[in-house]
Amino acid sequence: MTVHFHQGDLPDDLDLGPVVAVDSETLGLRFRRDPLCVVQLSAGDGDAHVVRLNRPAYDCPNLKRVLADREVMKIFHFGRFDVAMFRLHLGVETAPLFCTKIASKLARTYTDRHGLKDVVRELAGVDLSKAQQSSDWGADALTPEQMAYAASDVLHLHVVRERLIAMLEREGRMDLAQACFDFLNVRARLDLEGWDEIDVFAHS
Repeated sequence: MTVHFHQGDLPDDLDLGPVVAVDSETLGLRFRRDPLCVVQLSAGDGDAHVVRLNRPAYDCPNLKRVLADREVMKIFHFGRFDVAMFRLHLGVETAPLFCTKIASKLARTYTDRHGLKDVVRELAGVDLSKAQQSSDWGADALTPEQMAYAASDVLHLHVVRERLIAMLEREGRMDLAQACFDFLNVRARLDLEGWDEIDVFAHS
């Protein structure tokens, strides 16, 4: 594993290919209170690119271009949160995308354990450490432990995606999963506009 650190934005000449795993780190889970601090990406080649964003300007045209590029598939785990954060702070609609958490819930119906750690352990055979999950991502400098944690969250998503696709296709649920992925940007808008804890499809 090689972790490449970038201050503010991705390099102009970086080509991450047609499928990119993406994750983000924030100071918390409330959209307008907690800022977006770090975005990490991997092309599935064993390398991770960790971008520490310049706040509050968020001047990162290269990163925004990747996220909005309709020719680049973005893989997330629980993309609903990241997509909303990117819309709020970066002003981009992230598409197309694949969410391994949604895919896991539709494919791995034999379990209720759909967190990244559990999914990666089963489908990629890797035991992730979550020790840095609640650390200070707004600090002036990231620690080596934070960098390694950020990288680990994207390094295995390509493998997980391929195995989940195989399971979804086997069970005839790929079309349903794709419809859910296509809806994620709408779900993100609902979250940002105040319906984050309300199921608008529920009867009551």
